[in-house]
Amino acid sequence: MRLFRAVEAHGGALRFVGGCVRDALMGREVFDIDLATDLSPDELVEACEENGLKTVPIGIKFGTVGVMIDDTPVEVTSLRKDIKSEDGRHPVVEFTDNWEVDASRRDLTINAVYADEKGNVFDYYDGIKDLEQGIVRFIGNPDQRIKEDYLRILRFFRFYSLFSKTPVDSKALKACIDNKDGLARLSAERIREELYKFLETPKAAEIVKIMIDNGIWSSILPKPDYLDKLDFLVQMTEKTQLSNKFLRRLFAMYYPNKEMALNLATRLKMSKKQKEIFIGFTEVKATVADFTEERKRRELVYRYGKEFARDKFLLQMAYDGNVVPDYMKIIQEIMEMAVPVFPIKGRDLIALGVADSKLIGSTLNRLEEKWIKSGFMMSREELLEIATGDK
Repeated sequence: MRLFRAVEAHGGALRFVGGCVRDALMGREVFDIDLATDLSPDELVEACEENGLKTVPIGIKFGTVGVMIDDTPVEVTSLRKDIKSEDGRHPVVEFTDNWEVDASRRDLTINAVYADEKGNVFDYYDGIKDLEQGIVRFIGNPDQRIKEDYLRILRFFRFYSLFSKTPVDSKALKACIDNKDGLARLSAERIREELYKFLETPKAAEIVKIMIDNGIWSSILPKPDYLDKLDFLVQMTEKTQLSNKFLRRLFAMYYPNKEMALNLATRLKMSKKQKEIFIGFTEVKATVADFTEERKRRELVYRYGKEFARDKFLLQMAYDGNVVPDYMKIIQEIMEMAVPVFPIKGRDLIALGVADSKLIGSTLNRLEEKWIKSGFMMSREELLEIATGDK
């Protein structure tokens, strides 16, 4: 509210815009708050300084200023209209004080609704009507909107998966098909982040099929062979609050071997941790039955961690097409399990007189395997006795 008052005191207006308004209208939980103002970036900074609000230049070249609220930057973007430079590639931003002009440059009608702090809504392109009717369409000329940023192809399908109640808009689909080659111009990072969001939507498998049937999917990734498994996994977990949705779902579409998993991970420039998990799904062999047996389940959690064991269990059920009746209970037990701690350290072997570092390592590994095979029941003393005998 201090920010709203600061902008008003400077002769401007401030409104919520985009996803936060859309989701609030749909009764969905709001995560990210974006704001727009008819003040220029310089005027906004001045207004904040006059009212003791700190700002950070998040993307000031494109009109976005971060205003610190409770130590968190809230993005405020000045109204603008995007025009092209002479080379036709690098956008030059021109600011405006016209709210409808600002709305016209946004991608979808449902993302171009504004609201002030009192709840008054400003809708220039029938976004609210489209939300109510489940229509997802571009503002103005779809071809032009996409050419401004080819990532809008993936964004269109993501929002279609989330909000559609009607067949895909024919003009939008044609524009996506006509411009699909533009996806190759995008960085792997941008595609990855949008793809992950897309795969977390409830109708991911259905939308991937639409993209495959229209030759769009091949512009970003190979054709998957297991869309039915993806749909099975989505239906099984959609109402749960489990992390790593996108990694599981991407894997379920392909069930790749190690070489293909590495190729996909490299192509999408996954983080080191994500790549390890993704490739690990191909290396760890475990059946659904393994997870229903308490002893084997503990071994899998000990070896690979709770989240990995949970995800492998879900993927195996999807691959087999077999849902264990109490699978959520098993998942809960996995996530709440007290992970056993191997009771022997290298210093224990040194105390026994083992000096060679390679021998210490191999002995520890052998003792650990015996301990695991015992169901983690062998005591420290029993393990040390074995080590003493070997020595």
